[in-house]
Amino acid sequence: MNAILSAADTTSRLGLMPLVALGVYLALLLGLALYGYLKARLTEEDYYLAGRQQGFVITSLTIMATFFSSSAMLAVPGTVYKEGIAFMVFALNLPIAGGAVYVLGARIARVARAGGHVTPADMVADYYGNSPTVRVLVALVGVLYVVPYVVIQIRAGGHLAQQLFPNMGTITVGGQTFGAFAAGATVLSIVMMLYILVGGMRSVALADVVQGSLLLTGMLVAGYTVIAALGGPGPYVEAVSQLPPEALSLPGATGRYTAWSLMTICIFASLASIIQPAQWMRFCAARSPQALKRTSLIFSIVLPVCFLLGVMPVGLGARALYPPQRIGGELLPHPEVGRWDQALITVLRDHGVEVLGPAGPLIVAMLFIAILAASMSTADSNLHALSAVLTRDIYDRFLRPGASERERAWVGRFVIVAGSALALALVQIGEHRQDFAPLRMIIEMQFVAMAFSCQLLPVVIDMLFLHRGTRSGAIGGLIAGLLTVALFTPAPGILLGQSLGQPVAQTADYLKSLFDIGFCGLVVNVVVFVSISGLAKAARANQGAQ
Repeated sequence: MNAILSAADTTSRLGLMPLVALGVYLALLLGLALYGYLKARLTEEDYYLAGRQQGFVITSLTIMATFFSSSAMLAVPGTVYKEGIAFMVFALNLPIAGGAVYVLGARIARVARAGGHVTPADMVADYYGNSPTVRVLVALVGVLYVVPYVVIQIRAGGHLAQQLFPNMGTITVGGQTFGAFAAGATVLSIVMMLYILVGGMRSVALADVVQGSLLLTGMLVAGYTVIAALGGPGPYVEAVSQLPPEALSLPGATGRYTAWSLMTICIFASLASIIQPAQWMRFCAARSPQALKRTSLIFSIVLPVCFLLGVMPVGLGARALYPPQRIGGELLPHPEVGRWDQALITVLRDHGVEVLGPAGPLIVAMLFIAILAASMSTADSNLHALSAVLTRDIYDRFLRPGASERERAWVGRFVIVAGSALALALVQIGEHRQDFAPLRMIIEMQFVAMAFSCQLLPVVIDMLFLHRGTRSGAIGGLIAGLLTVALFTPAPGILLGQSLGQPVAQTADYLKSLFDIGFCGLVVNVVVFVSISGLAKAARANQGAQ
């Protein structure tokens, strides 16, 4: 096994390669922003949906890039490193999500084009009689999904800068002092904000093409790196076969991933990620439903290959290279890894330059850029979607109903600037104050963001296929589902106090050990939706009979 290197040692061996690769990458993004600006038309539909003219290649890559955040390169291999082979079953969520693009995405695109819809609330509220309450609730779901992802991706960019430039000192600009973390988070935010502001959906989608290509390639190269670090396919399989039994079976090393838990996560987390606002807008931006059907096929084939042959094997290989330790009954990562989500970075840091040959420094630098690309591809899409949600669903409908298209466009741009600045400020403060409550709350909310998004499923399925629900049923179901998911957050403890909040938290923890959080909320949502809709129809029937 090669000698283990520190981050500083690795960076010195990479030389200027990380800085050059980062410079080329950021310059390319700004170039795409300029291209998007030159091709743009000054309409709201063009800014948010690129004129509904995106072909299947761009549509495929932007949907795949948006589907995975930095978790694809950090959290997923980190969870496999922690839990073992149990979490590899999570790859089943990919063909399920691909199928959802085919079944839901293509139909959403068709309905949106006919009705001129842009956001989920546009379409759902219109279906339920243009209900303001439905619009607000659906917009709220979008915000609850989007905000945590924007903040977390900016934070991930800062931490990645620390890995790329560990020897970086501090620099002072305009009286402000920046270290590697602050500089990385700030540069990521500014560049991302610029190309969204300048080119809208067109620039974001083209950036996603670059970022998605880097991400998919990076996944496969990372898998090759860990296999080569262990001596090749044969020695890799031998090393993995020697892992402790708990790492080679369900429910995993910590007992977290039971069969029911994995099944509900694979189904409902994937569906939630497909109907969130940024993906919804990508469906609306596609040139035709046929483009989305082709996208679903590419999605269902390419992503499982990249996961099962790429980042997930990294987690198992890292377990062989850096065995976790049990201290006081608690499973902890190897000291060289430090945090579970640093497994892939540790493998690249310690082994990438050696096993990747003469081009190793360039490839390792590009792999780090791929992680940054994964962060940006999710943050930009969600920030762009947040602008659409707040502008069209709140400002245009409730604050300034008579606003011109030009005014709404400027409000949307203001939302992007304000959202970027607020997210960056929260991240910067939280880095210096580990107990900073707003950031801690947002980080914890990230893990239930998909559960909130999942609560749109009943109204979406009713709207697209069943046509059995009522406005009051939709409102009741959404409220019940959102409140149920909220029980899995710190909210009960904050609102009810320790004595009343603790039993709720204990019940939530028990349910979370059995099922996906979104599934728990969805069960309550569907029961309330169906019950209220049935009662409303019965009441109308009785009135008609009289």
